Amino acid sequence: MRSEVITVRTGDRPVVVDITRQAEEFVASEQDGLLHVFVPHATAGLAIIETGAGSDDDLLTAIDDLLPAADKWRHRHGSRGHGRDHVLPAWIPPYASLPVLGGRLTLGTWQSICLVDPNGDNPTRQVRFSFLNG
Repeated sequence: MRSEVITVRTGDRPVVVDITRQAEEFVASEQDGLLHVFVPHATAGLAIIETGAGSDDDLLTAIDDLLPAADKWRHRHGSRGHGRDHVLPAWIPPYASLPVLGGRLTLGTWQSICLVDPNGDNPTRQVRFSFLNG
């Protein structure tokens, strides 16, 4: 298995960051196998979604609707509503596995690999790409 960690700047407010290009670069020299993407953080996740057509903002709005950043959470350190960020990975998991054929991701036409980070307390995130040969 080959593995590599990249650093992604997410800033100080909730964001959806497309990391598809970095994943494509990671598998470009491979043949057939599986790409596993993992975010080793308790307050971030990965989503396979369409980007650029408003879906990024729609996802952040849905997170706010489902998990409002209010002071109702028992987990209270960090910024207001930070407890909801710790609940996020139950809905948006911190991992994804994708087939790779001939060194290319087999994503659908409008699918992108996105880091979902609602936590503005941490301006950078790590993402681990791991490739397992088929």
